[in-house]
Amino acid sequence: MLDVDWQQERVWASASACEDPTLRAFLLGLRRGATHEGRVRSVHNFGVFVNLDGEPGYQCTGFIRGPELSWVWIDHRAAAVIAGQRVVGLILDVDILRGQVQLSLKALEPDPFRPFENQEGRITTGRVTKLISFGAFVRIADGVEGLLHNTEFGDEPVEHPGQIVNEGDEIAVRIVEVDLVRHRITLSARDLPQDEERAS
Repeated sequence: MLDVDWQQERVWASASACEDPTLRAFLLGLRRGATHEGRVRSVHNFGVFVNLDGEPGYQCTGFIRGPELSWVWIDHRAAAVIAGQRVVGLILDVDILRGQVQLSLKALEPDPFRPFENQEGRITTGRVTKLISFGAFVRIADGVEGLLHNTEFGDEPVEHPGQIVNEGDEIAVRIVEVDLVRHRITLSARDLPQDEERAS
């Protein structure tokens, strides 16, 4: 990293980074899929800069994009990490030309969607987190939200989910489909048995 435009949220780099023999040697020693430690240098809306252990002292090569901080949705990056904090990340990519190492913290955490594998048909409860024009997102576990489409509220037509639920409401839903690859869960509130014990 050579410069940062905080206003435009852009990182400026140069191909000359690969001409620095010390930096080049450090980057060539890193491997995708390996873990590496470092210390958070600064936290911004678009991501986190990390001073990696072993990098030349005048460089800051580690970078964590916002979505790679945690499986759990966070409004502010500082809720996940703070400047000065020691972190361990999985190396996603090493860009020798730009002198940048892409890291992921969430890749080293258990995938919260995994426990829902083969859970189609299960009835559970969740909290409505967001309303959009064609449905509502419902959090059924930490880091796991499913989509309840307008057509899945019941037999009566629903033009907007706000006709049925509000953000913050706790509702019962059935898990219809679990896509572990895309991390998507489809939910339904149709024909739920009133007397069936619901999983929490």
